[in-house]
Amino acid sequence: MRALRRLVGRPFVPPNPAPPPWKGHGDTWAGGAWGCPPRIKGSASECPGTETSRGRGPPRDRGLPEPGRGRGRQMEVQGRVLLLTICAAGIGGTFQFGYNLSIINAPTLHIQQFTNETWQMRTGQPLPDHLVLLVWSLIVSLYPLGGLLGALLAGPLAVTLGRKKSLLVNNIFVLAAAGLFGFSRRAGSFEMIMLGRLLVGISAGVSMNVQPMYLGESAPKELRGAVAMTSAIFTALGLVMGQVVGLRELLGGPQAWPLLLASCLVPGALQLASLPLLPESPRYLLIDCGDPAACQAALQRLRGPADLAGELAELEQERAVCRGGRARRPWELFRERALRRQVASLVVLGGAMELCGNDAMYAYALAVFSQAGISQDKIQYVAIGTGGCELLATLLSCLVIERAGRRVLLTGGYGLMTCWGSVFTVALCLQLWHWPCRGDRDPGHGAV
Repeated sequence: MRALRRLVGRPFVPPNPAPPPWKGHGDTWAGGAWGCPPRIKGSASECPGTETSRGRGPPRDRGLPEPGRGRGRQMEVQGRVLLLTICAAGIGGTFQFGYNLSIINAPTLHIQQFTNETWQMRTGQPLPDHLVLLVWSLIVSLYPLGGLLGALLAGPLAVTLGRKKSLLVNNIFVLAAAGLFGFSRRAGSFEMIMLGRLLVGISAGVSMNVQPMYLGESAPKELRGAVAMTSAIFTALGLVMGQVVGLRELLGGPQAWPLLLASCLVPGALQLASLPLLPESPRYLLIDCGDPAACQAALQRLRGPADLAGELAELEQERAVCRGGRARRPWELFRERALRRQVASLVVLGGAMELCGNDAMYAYALAVFSQAGISQDKIQYVAIGTGGCELLATLLSCLVIERAGRRVLLTGGYGLMTCWGSVFTVALCLQLWHWPCRGDRDPGHGAV
């Protein structure tokens, strides 16, 4: 019985098995090596663990990965690490720029009142209104001045410390500024607010230059355009978030404004907690540090299990081109005939973006909308609408930039700014004269 059971349990093997029709395709056939009885004509049964078709090829082991499965796994790993890198760099980078630009609008009246009370406590006399406005203008304007200093500091810092470490060290300015903001009211010093604004401006100037550099060097070639757009997205998101946090129901009240200004500590802390877990820029590791092993390790973390030979070869070629050269100073770029046109384009585009008036609208929204006739209790919601429009325009630009092209979007954007700037200018001129003149109640009556 035992022998019969063993015979019954064995697969049937013909005495002289003929080679299968797929022999010669790199497979072997040795006396039932497939471990499967021949199929009965008309039967639909298949061997377990194999996939066969009638005489069309050798069976394929289902345990082996399918051709597209490895590629999908690679893209999943690459996308996850790249997304974390974008978020970690952006939350403490251009997000901070937009956030600190917009939160200064909500406590305008509270800071002006605090400045007047502080001066009266020191001298026994209130500060004149025009000097209060001067101090307030200094508080606002020290932020872009710090941005200029930070932009000049960003280049040497990125080369000396690296892209990732520069972003981490940059948070020292944020921590110091948050401390000055938080204790300014208790110390009775509006000078602490001015110094804090200068420090967060330096932080914004560094991050706005280092963050695009870090993300552009970490992203793969086919995604660098989309990754570069994330800097603008985080800026617009920071603007809207600062306006929301500045609502009177949250931190925009007369007692909570020091916490509002010091809330820039939260994005900085998030970056300090997340960015050290992510790799440094591969380009910096190879070209500036000369460490191929560290460069390859960073690329493997960013790209996943991919073939890095081509990208490493490009970096080595760029390293050979940059070897023996030095960084050029800004005024030296205009002397190069081949670079003069590109530098001029950057200056014109960047200058038009900064001089279009958007930043002034966010900093002086209270005064602008008050003079436009909007009630005080609704100005904060109108300001959120302006930030939401910029965020929506940024997201739409990301969606259509590949189809429409860069030049079309730039021309359309600057054309719209020119059109509406002209409309605002005409409206202000008409307001100064009469529209129509309503006697002494008309704000332009005295000018007529």
